[in-house]
Amino acid sequence: MSTSEIIVSLDIGTSKVRAIIGEITNGAINIIGVGSADSEGIRKGAIVDIDQTVRSIRNAIDHAERMVGIQISEVCIGIQGNHIALQTNHGVVAVSNEDREIGEEDIERVMQAARVVALPPEREIIGVVPRQFLVDGLEGISDPRGMIGVRLEVEATVITGTKTSLHNLIRCVEKADLHISERILMSLASGSMSLTKDERTMGTVLVDIGAGSTTISVFEGGGLVATSTLPVGGEHVTNDISYGLRTHTEQAEKFKLKYGCSLISDAAEDQKFKVMRMGSNVEKEFTQVDLANIIEPRMQEIFHLVRQEVRRLGYGDKVNGYVLTGGTVSMPGTLNLAQQELESSVRIAVPDFIGVRDPAFNNGVGMLQYIVKSARAKSMSVSAKKPAARKVATSSVSTSPKPGLFERLKNYFSEFI
Repeated sequence: MSTSEIIVSLDIGTSKVRAIIGEITNGAINIIGVGSADSEGIRKGAIVDIDQTVRSIRNAIDHAERMVGIQISEVCIGIQGNHIALQTNHGVVAVSNEDREIGEEDIERVMQAARVVALPPEREIIGVVPRQFLVDGLEGISDPRGMIGVRLEVEATVITGTKTSLHNLIRCVEKADLHISERILMSLASGSMSLTKDERTMGTVLVDIGAGSTTISVFEGGGLVATSTLPVGGEHVTNDISYGLRTHTEQAEKFKLKYGCSLISDAAEDQKFKVMRMGSNVEKEFTQVDLANIIEPRMQEIFHLVRQEVRRLGYGDKVNGYVLTGGTVSMPGTLNLAQQELESSVRIAVPDFIGVRDPAFNNGVGMLQYIVKSARAKSMSVSAKKPAARKVATSSVSTSPKPGLFERLKNYFSEFI
């Protein structure tokens, strides 16, 4: 890895499009720029208008570029939605080196072997993530590079998605004059940052409550074992407030952000605000308790559906805790309500970086961390090899190109998303 690199993650959500610029210095991430724009053309996580989505992406990128003073040409994008599916597969190869030392080429060949899986014509592989390697029958190996063996096997999770959803997303990004360097499953990226190693091993559910949908990701044995998407999220809370207070959706969203509370018992009776109701020129006064009486039932429903879905996936008795993320969980009272409804240990994951200490940025920051961790693990074993050069994002004051991080990932880590 070069001394300093710039990588950009693009999180295209239902309510916001966020571009996060990370500077990688000696393997450490420093967030140097954040661009955000209202998301248009996306409903419940799916693209419904190409042109509006392109404008939203461009606005977020322009915002980030102005903050840092560089031109962004390449981004890594997050893939999510109810079209994502996981399936396990097995790959086997013979070690190619004469001295039987397992090298990078053997890893690449066994991962290619794991990609050989029958798929319907409407689906394509997003990536393959190894769960464990086996060397001559020895199980539980996370990194076999440098080991001696004759037979190398891998048990891997094959991540697939529908071609329509993937190609529409890619088309929007490319029409915004951006090149896609990496496609990353959002659940993996967020889980890499939000969960500890023990949480990923013992069995934990990562719940990402976004605006249009709620993504459930089950981690066990150190990896992602199941994922599902529920068509309910923060937008439904906003709509409930709009109907309950008889006001416009935009006003309802503002009241939710400023006065919203997920638990009635945590709301304050003396916290008051006035609402201009539809069809009237007279303002009516409400309290935070009134607002919480609207919000709590919907949040209860979301957590109830989450618990039901985890049971349906077959992990109801295997879960040791829940970790919440996403913009909606920022509301006061959400953690206490989740602990009551899920009847388990619950915590909220927040990125530990200046400027992005908000659960809404988990996905974007998680993508940066996922790429850096992957590159760091790879560079430790292939540091003797000299990678090809590519510039990721070109600064307006830069005069000489540096070797790029993404070319390294492409050459040495292409199978790990």
